[in-house]
Amino acid sequence: MSFIADRSAISSFNPIMENDMPDQPDLLTLLQLRQIANPSPQPYRVHAQVDSRADKQTSQGAPFIEIKLADAADSLVWRVFDNNPLFPEARSLQRGSFIELTAQWVDTGKYGIEPRQPQMRLLIEEEKQTLLAGDADLAARQQADYADIVNFMDGLNDPRLRCLCSLFLERHGERFRRTAAARRNHHARRGGLVEHVAQMMRTAAAIAGVYPHLNRDLLLTGVLFHDCGKLWENSYPENSFSMPHQIHGEMLGHITLGLELVNKLWRDMHDRPEASAWTMLEPASEMVRLHLLHLIAAHHGEYQFGSPVLPKTPEAIALHHVDNIDAKLEMLRRVYEGGKELAPGIFDKVLPWPVNVVSPLPSVPPPVEDVE
Repeated sequence: MSFIADRSAISSFNPIMENDMPDQPDLLTLLQLRQIANPSPQPYRVHAQVDSRADKQTSQGAPFIEIKLADAADSLVWRVFDNNPLFPEARSLQRGSFIELTAQWVDTGKYGIEPRQPQMRLLIEEEKQTLLAGDADLAARQQADYADIVNFMDGLNDPRLRCLCSLFLERHGERFRRTAAARRNHHARRGGLVEHVAQMMRTAAAIAGVYPHLNRDLLLTGVLFHDCGKLWENSYPENSFSMPHQIHGEMLGHITLGLELVNKLWRDMHDRPEASAWTMLEPASEMVRLHLLHLIAAHHGEYQFGSPVLPKTPEAIALHHVDNIDAKLEMLRRVYEGGKELAPGIFDKVLPWPVNVVSPLPSVPPPVEDVE
């Protein structure tokens, strides 16, 4: 496939930038590269951070280096063998380094996407900051998602829950914005938790409209806080796409941390002057706090999945299923976006999904009305 043909094929991908130099390949994100790569070599550049680097050996004992590259939305494993001219440079790379990798990219199938005839250089500071800002489309979506979260919280009727949510965003909003919803599986990217929470809120609000006996304020607040402990389990540093392991997350887990955080915010909230007006509110503040804590504790739904207690209220059941639906649909979206197509409309399974995935049935568009 020619380079000209490749450029037309990715016109909808909106490459990060077009270079005026005709011999410079387009600069793509890792996700764009995954979507367009095929068995024919194609020339592109990528900017990424070294998430990890490990010295390994083949089954014949030959050394190679396994480097995980990451950007705002995706990651890629690059294996550098000892016969590669870049082997000495790759061996000297440190975790956290920012690089440009220019190559003829090939989707090998079994071994994933590989760079052929690669060239590498370190990024300058301006390029690092552009990369950390993320893909423009992704950044815009996450900004809109965060605005939706704020709007949902501002619309709560219960002044206690509204104040609690406001206090959380005031103190931890920036950390929230750079936290992933998971290390793998779903929304496993910088800002992924904001995407997950915003979509869950939209779903929860729709469900509350169908089941009016649900406490909408409590359910929406539970969505905001159900994974808030992940701010100390899956949070990214300000200047990195490499998610560190944190001692609090390892030893306590996000459910325990979430319970502790809500209790802390609840105490601090009641030190505010406006709290004196809540003493006569029904239901009582202590019952509101207890029900919110139950949503956090029960949101995994089953003991074997980490919940210390099973869902025992309508809101807890609804929250568990809204969480599960959004996580699973995000997994399917990832398969459709970058999975390997085994046959037309059939995609190879991507762990933890246990089966091959089939393309969804398109909707029938509404009829076009005649205009007289």
